[in-house]
Amino acid sequence: MLKRDFDKSKLPSRHVTEGPEHAPHRSYYYAMGLSEEEIHQPFVGVATCWNEAAPCNIALSRQAQAVKMGVKQGFGTPREFTTITVTDGIAMGHEGMRSSLASRDAIADTVELTMRGHCYDALVGMAGCDKSLPGMMMAMVRLNVPSVFIYGGSILPGRAPDMPGVIPDEYIGRDLTVQDLFEAVGHQQNGTLSEAALAILERVACPSSGACGGQFTANTMACVSEAMGLALMNSSGAPAPYESRDQYGEASGRAVMTLLEKNIRARDIVTRKALENAARVVACTGGSTNAGLHLPAIAHEAGIDFFLGDVCDIFHDTPYFVDLKPGGQYVAKDLFEAGGVPVVMKELRRAGLLHEDCLTASGRSIGEELDMIEREADGRVIHPVDKPLSKTGGVVGLKGNLAPEGAIVKVAGMNPAETVFTGPARVFECEEDAFEAVKQRAYEPGEVIVIRNEGPAGGPGMREMLATTAALSGQGMGKKVALITDGRFSGATRGLCVGHVGPEAAQGGPIALLRNGDEITIDAVKGEISVALSETELAARKADWKGPRETLYASGALWKYARLVGPTYQGAVTHPGAAEEKHIYMDL
Repeated sequence: MLKRDFDKSKLPSRHVTEGPEHAPHRSYYYAMGLSEEEIHQPFVGVATCWNEAAPCNIALSRQAQAVKMGVKQGFGTPREFTTITVTDGIAMGHEGMRSSLASRDAIADTVELTMRGHCYDALVGMAGCDKSLPGMMMAMVRLNVPSVFIYGGSILPGRAPDMPGVIPDEYIGRDLTVQDLFEAVGHQQNGTLSEAALAILERVACPSSGACGGQFTANTMACVSEAMGLALMNSSGAPAPYESRDQYGEASGRAVMTLLEKNIRARDIVTRKALENAARVVACTGGSTNAGLHLPAIAHEAGIDFFLGDVCDIFHDTPYFVDLKPGGQYVAKDLFEAGGVPVVMKELRRAGLLHEDCLTASGRSIGEELDMIEREADGRVIHPVDKPLSKTGGVVGLKGNLAPEGAIVKVAGMNPAETVFTGPARVFECEEDAFEAVKQRAYEPGEVIVIRNEGPAGGPGMREMLATTAALSGQGMGKKVALITDGRFSGATRGLCVGHVGPEAAQGGPIALLRNGDEITIDAVKGEISVALSETELAARKADWKGPRETLYASGALWKYARLVGPTYQGAVTHPGAAEEKHIYMDL
């Protein structure tokens, strides 16, 4: 690669490297072993969410070294730093889950503050677990610097040992994910799985580094990063242990230097059309409902109004044709081996469902990138778009008198008859109460389980309900009850489970007014969710409402988050966004 000469007089790092007045700053860089040449090159932040919390992020520190090599090859000076991660698989099912969604915004804030404080000129961001992916992408768009995102990669699927009589037949000979372990807990509570078998399964379900293997939130948002253009094509696919991830890391480092040279910034890539492309890919892969929360939040950082309803409109018009867990059969490794997101996007283009003129991290357009992809749909993992698994997307938006601001439900893998449900409400004031009732089988088939006070402000933190939904599935009741909440569901959740009900209970939304026995109807075919109560009755109950439930969080980060967070349908964001900004960081 020919040497590039960058004009640092227009880059943020000039504030710490150029001119006699910055001799004290330069002395710090010499102390860390940088040469004079390296000091006067552009500075590139290489941000990772590395920690030892879970396998999702454990490989990021090693992968970051490959990114740094790529930056150096492009004549930049990489500066590695880390930010926090809350890993949902560890935080799931207890108080720790309140930290999960709040961590997304904390990640964006801390990356922003690190970049600003040290005057870095560009950003390569690496993330591995659910909220760290959108958090990193939000920071890129907020700062509006030349940026490339790279996923840490998925975990390899597990396999149960061939032990008939000890391990049930349903586990033997098929891929396992952590979703199977959550559901196995329900089987064990139900008496259909022994503790000995559970102990064996927990040792084999997660055999490597990497994020959960199904089309759960991490892999969904990894697909989003490619579809939106912030990541290089096919960079999200290779599982975390694969050495090929280093090649994508180096390529991402080189790519950010090209973007810097051409002054292509994050908001040149993340446009309304790019967000629509991303929503298409979520829909056709049966992705996580959490995309309905994160896409609006990323859009917010660019000053684009792209709300839950907009996302769901695209979901409704997009065929579902990629057969991935939890609704389908395959995992991220299988998608990668079938050609990955580029082949998926080729099918969308074939159906006229893709904006081809959107820029990508390579500097080329989506259309130009797809023209170089030779592989076609395999008909097994990726079905042809004209022979889809279903004609509408795997995620559906709902509205009605129970959710005036909207709600969302994942229907991938369900037949139409399973997506319409009417039954009496059984109301719980928090997830713990609901989970305990499920454990005790203190509910009836045909009921709609309501879990409220779990929204972004009222929780606080908008917890995921995987422990409860997985226990229901494990008890064989996943299709015999429905569940609604103002909280969230994991990307691994299956069954008729409605999340993001807004306004949330803490804001006096209709979900706060429900009582046991109220008849609730969920119709994912029509996109409706309602309770059989008149406007007069709802108004009377609202007048009697005593206000939001008091929580234990009267100080600290979650107290602060509860007071800043906005409505779910707008992405549960915590600041005014680009629409109100008075400067661009790169231009200061």
